[in-house]
Amino acid sequence: MPTIAIVGAGPGLGLSLAKVFGGHGFQVALVSRSKDKLDALVAELATAGVTAAGFPADTADQAALAGALEQAAAHFGGIDVLEFSPYAGLNQVFPCEVTVDNLRPEIEHLLYGAVTATQTVLPGMLAAGAGTLLFTTGGGAISPYPMLATTNAAQSALRNWAHNLHNTLADQGIYAGTVAINLFIGATAPAPGIPYADPDDIAQAYWALHIERDKPEHIIAG
Repeated sequence: MPTIAIVGAGPGLGLSLAKVFGGHGFQVALVSRSKDKLDALVAELATAGVTAAGFPADTADQAALAGALEQAAAHFGGIDVLEFSPYAGLNQVFPCEVTVDNLRPEIEHLLYGAVTATQTVLPGMLAAGAGTLLFTTGGGAISPYPMLATTNAAQSALRNWAHNLHNTLADQGIYAGTVAINLFIGATAPAPGIPYADPDDIAQAYWALHIERDKPEHIIAG
C-alpha cells in the first residue's frame, strides 16, 4: 500500500487529508509535536478504516523531524507522498518591525522544516522514480498581508523553492506543488462575512494535484 506522510497533522485539514488519501488506499504517517494529539487522530482514523501511525516531532527541530520521517518510512515501507502543512498560529509583525530574531523562527519552522522533510523522503522517491511533494502556504505567500510580514516571507521562500522543485523534478517522476489557502479553514465562518471552506473540501484539492500533476500551484480563496 502507498503511504502519505502528513507533517503538521491536526484535527482540521490534516485529518481531512488523512481521510481523503486513506479512502484511496493510502496508509497515513502523522507527524506533529503532540503525542496525545497524534494518538487521538490515529484512533479516529481507525474508526474510518484508515491505517495510521503517529510520529512526534517539531518541524523547527530538524533532527527530530528527519528522525520521525525515517521512522515512518521504516514502519510503512517508504513514503510515497509528503504533505507539509505545520501551523503554529499567526504572529502579527509588520514589515518595518521585521528583525532577524523574529524572522528566524518562521524560517526554521516553515522553510527549513520543509527542506528537512523533503530531503528525508526524496532519496526514496528518486530511487523509485515516483513521488509527490505537497506544500501548504497562505495567500500571503503570493500577495503579502502587512500584519504577517515574517510568516509571509517564510512562506514565499517556501513557495519559490517548491516551484523550483516542480520545474526540475518532473522528468524524474516526482511531482511538487503548493496549495495557497487564503481563507478560514472550518465547517462554518468564524464571523459573518469571513470567507471559509470546509477542510474536507480543501483536502480534495490536494488529491487532485497528486493525480493530475500538471501545475505547480492551486489557490483556494473566497
